[in-house]
Order: sequence, then structure tokens, then C-alpha cells
Amino acid sequence: MKIEILGTGCAKCQKLEELVRETVKAEGIAAEISKVEDIKKIMAYGVMATPALVIDGKVKVTGKLPSPEEIKQLISSK
Repeated sequence: MKIEILGTGCAKCQKLEELVRETVKAEGIAAEISKVEDIKKIMAYGVMATPALVIDGKVKVTGKLPSPEEIKQLISSK
């Protein structure tokens, strides 16, 4: 599983990365997690508001910080 956190470095973007890493570890899921801060790459996903969560190339959340439970559901549903 490939997970990308899209964001330019704001507090919410950093928090999303932290929550995703914690959730993946807690669930024992093998995932490659990366942070995308390049605005052109973010816009290539069609994302206009950050933070955004991309799982295996599909945008799952944009413009808000999902709860830990929402993240768990999104990651576990793969």
C-alpha cells in the first residue's frame, strides 16, 4: 500500500502525517508513507485544499483533518 500526505507543511498537514503513521503502525499494515509538499504535484491530483490523503493513487480526503477512526477505516478498507 502506498500512502501519500499532500500538504505544504502546515500544522494540519503535519498532524495528518503523524496520525497516518501511528495508525499504520497500530494496525500492523505494511505501507510506504510519503509526504508531498510540491504544489505542482499536489495540484496534479486535482487537490485545491490541503491536507489531503492519497491511498494507492486515489484521493480519499481533502481539505480537512480526518479523525484517527476515519483514517483507520480508510486504510483498513484496502
